[in-house]
Amino acid sequence: MSESRTPLIEVKDLKEYFHINVGMFRSKPLKAVDGVSFSIKKGETLGLVGESGCGKTTVGRTLLHLYKPTAGEIWYGGKRLQSKEDITAFRKKATMVFQDPYSSLNPRMTVSDIIGEPLDIHKLYSSKQERTDRILELMGHVGLNSEHASRYSHEFSGGQRQRIGIARALAVNPDFIVCDEPVSALDVSIQAQVINMFDELQEKLGLTYLFIAHDLLVVRHISDRIAVMYLGKMVELADAAEIYDRPLHPYSQSLLSAVPVPDPKVARANQRIVLTGDIPSPLNAPSGCPFRTRCRYAAEQCAQSMPPFEEVEKGHFVACHRVREVN
Repeated sequence: MSESRTPLIEVKDLKEYFHINVGMFRSKPLKAVDGVSFSIKKGETLGLVGESGCGKTTVGRTLLHLYKPTAGEIWYGGKRLQSKEDITAFRKKATMVFQDPYSSLNPRMTVSDIIGEPLDIHKLYSSKQERTDRILELMGHVGLNSEHASRYSHEFSGGQRQRIGIARALAVNPDFIVCDEPVSALDVSIQAQVINMFDELQEKLGLTYLFIAHDLLVVRHISDRIAVMYLGKMVELADAAEIYDRPLHPYSQSLLSAVPVPDPKVARANQRIVLTGDIPSPLNAPSGCPFRTRCRYAAEQCAQSMPPFEEVEKGHFVACHRVREVN
């Protein structure tokens, strides 16, 4: 992992609100992402975890400007992305691998055209032969062979389709890739192959990842650091080993207590922390700390103000008013 001072990606107080109609001429903001900040060093993998609907995918899409940010700053290589030209240049260096390999590939295009589309858009070749050679090189990177090039996506299994999606993401020779739950739609046996391929590609091509997932074991395997989200807010961020061994936020503790352990004796000794109640609607989020309605340590202070996202130990950030009392 690079020790350079400037992070490759820096996100400051990012917000993404969607306006939802709630009646005649009335709308209400749905705060999908509400004041999220983090940075990713070159060559690092930041895992982003949380329950379904907590805003993980929206963070990834807003970061790449697939959604226009409501507020906040995105910095790439020490430069803030502001103008249209900045965003166009950034998209040549930042790409995305989508969650569903079945719906993210065009069924009317051959594999060769799917992988070659980013090359066409950004005009990254000078002759047809160079385009063909680059497509075959990309297919080789992800374990596909040349005879697959003229086939259509419906002729492939889920794992192979995701490989096509990864090859497409690599086409522009990116520095940074947002991996949006890239293995959640795949069989468990295929998941391991795809995760190992992400590791190998990172080493070979010097890639930096934002790896979004809800499977905590997958995230632990691939991530250097892990961030935990709940209802649009980031509640904890630390090194992967630190979060697994000593989670400090009550929500992270509950999430990790639910991770299955292969040893029956250890599993029986583990205390599951079961959360009460349902996740509140992001349209009507609780005042103060969004987790307080399900938190066993909630106090009056938690309802009055959102706790600051602060460094409680070196490199370990937590948003909790009572973090020092309860740990």
